[in-house]
Amino acid sequence: MYSGRCLCGGVEFQIDGELDSIQVCYCKQCQRAQGTALATNIPIERKKFRLMKGHALIRSFESSPGKQRCFCERCGSPIYSRRDALPEVLRIRAGLFDGELPLRLLAHYHIASKPTWWAIGNDDVPRFMDGHKAMDDCSTT
Repeated sequence: MYSGRCLCGGVEFQIDGELDSIQVCYCKQCQRAQGTALATNIPIERKKFRLMKGHALIRSFESSPGKQRCFCERCGSPIYSRRDALPEVLRIRAGLFDGELPLRLLAHYHIASKPTWWAIGNDDVPRFMDGHKAMDDCSTT
């Protein structure tokens, strides 16, 4: 079991079960939503996600047709995104989790949109110029 929370602590959640991997996205939409060069997402099955606290604080913004970005209304922390086309999947923001995560970075996506001021480290993780079938296409869905 894993737990996490937003910046103000008003929203708390638990994940029942194992986590898969971290996906990093550099698309322009993720940059604007996170306020930085990238988003770090952990896709999980919706049924494994339990909101423990803060139901009334969760707000949603439709950033593109069929895609909702959910956040804490009090502190603005992005919590997860979800797509109508994949209703059984939530993409939780990795920085919200408590403690260390025994996960490996799966890939860097949309690196064609990466800001020039951000350097990707020397790692052996696959890099994709645009989206890839293994990940939701952040910029268009």
